[in-house]
Amino acid sequence: MGLSSDDDTQMKVVNGDAGYVLEDVPHLSDYIEDLPTYPNPLRSNPAYAVVKQYFVDMDDTVAQKVVVHKDGPRGTHFRRAGPRQKVYFESDEVHACIVTCGGLCPGLNTVIREIVCGLYHMYGVTKILGIDGGYRGFYSKNTITLNPKIVNDIHKRGGTILGTSRGGHDTSKIVDSIQDRGINQVYIIGGDGTQKGAAVIYEEIRRRGLKVAVAGIPKTIDNDIPVIDKSFGFDTAVEEAQRAINAAHVEAESVENGIGVVKLMGRFSGFIAMHATLASRDVDCCLIPESPFYLEGKGGLYEYIEKRLKENGHMVIVIAEGAGQDLFTKSLQSMSQQDASGNKLLQDVGLWISHGIKDHFVKQQKMAINLKYIDPTYMIRAIPSNASDNVYCTLLAHSTLHGAMAGFTGFTVGPVNGRHAYIPFKRVTEKQNNVVITDRMWARLLSSTNQPSFLSSKDVAKAKEEEEPPTQLLDRENCNDGKTV
Repeated sequence: MGLSSDDDTQMKVVNGDAGYVLEDVPHLSDYIEDLPTYPNPLRSNPAYAVVKQYFVDMDDTVAQKVVVHKDGPRGTHFRRAGPRQKVYFESDEVHACIVTCGGLCPGLNTVIREIVCGLYHMYGVTKILGIDGGYRGFYSKNTITLNPKIVNDIHKRGGTILGTSRGGHDTSKIVDSIQDRGINQVYIIGGDGTQKGAAVIYEEIRRRGLKVAVAGIPKTIDNDIPVIDKSFGFDTAVEEAQRAINAAHVEAESVENGIGVVKLMGRFSGFIAMHATLASRDVDCCLIPESPFYLEGKGGLYEYIEKRLKENGHMVIVIAEGAGQDLFTKSLQSMSQQDASGNKLLQDVGLWISHGIKDHFVKQQKMAINLKYIDPTYMIRAIPSNASDNVYCTLLAHSTLHGAMAGFTGFTVGPVNGRHAYIPFKRVTEKQNNVVITDRMWARLLSSTNQPSFLSSKDVAKAKEEEEPPTQLLDRENCNDGKTV
């Protein structure tokens, strides 16, 4: 096998036989010589005494692409997550901290709880701090001492007990605080902006030669983080979105020519809208950022609404918050601003399209409509995670702390084709995961709603050209259901 190092030290690339490529994560031993190792405390943990082959082999990797051709390359792999036989920290020397950044998401408290309980019960770590208020909390706010008793019931609450904020990437101050407090394990929970910040923090720690493991847990309710199968909180969001869709359906079918419009999360990726629509079966039209649409004229949205009202007497429209932003007037587009994380502040497309539908039918005078607009965004973000996400958050937390104890650093963690893996920061921040509108999952949605695709034949041809040729590996992230053929 051949080894090459990425220029920014965030990824080690190992090339093997048959087109095998391992995109490995950094390790403390890469820049600190002669680090001692210790037997993993799990060897004597009674809870794990009955587990066969509990320790993960150092050579175990997880394939990014699950489907390969028999004569094709084996493709990109990532290091498999899990506990190792040897660890690079003694339990007594570990001083860990946890920080949450960015917007709220179901499951944040569960991740915090399971990191604390996992460190405490599996590895005997007792010094754990919570950083109050996101990145800037490292140097501007107090810390919170965490232990299993304090976090025992927090998974039943929404939000984050640590508080959160956007921005605050003063890297030098953050690392100064880490160094001054004697922290040697940093667990960072947040979206792509947060993970970019974590990568910079890791680089500064490496530059100073500190024995500090930096581990990220990717968080985005929109499910737009690449490589991993899905992000935590997504299942909960889709489930809770059903309540809003059901309310819109009840309102719409209870009056003549009723229209229910529901705006869901999805700044650049329409996964929540798509999955909620498929799960609901009561939606007549789903609009997402990845699929352009138009309002006026033949084949436009207004014509489709009129057709559905004549057929059914009511309809439900689900729209992702980032859909249709190109339809706003130039004056509104020029007012574009950014939040503290650098995200573009979007116009309220749900309210705008609701007004547009009303104005259209008033002007046409063809039929009177009754429209109800529902925006459940903050209700969905603020709820506790459901059973599925609670289990998932537990696995994420345990995979992360196993990696840090084993000396890995500068990594984020997540399931890749059902197996948890350690992924370089660079891979989860270089692009966003999007709904592929030439994929079978989107075709299923169009079939379920009977809505037009709003794409011309030229648009379809262009979208297909952008896909990978069929002779290459099938990328899991471009096959959203991932299991059906």
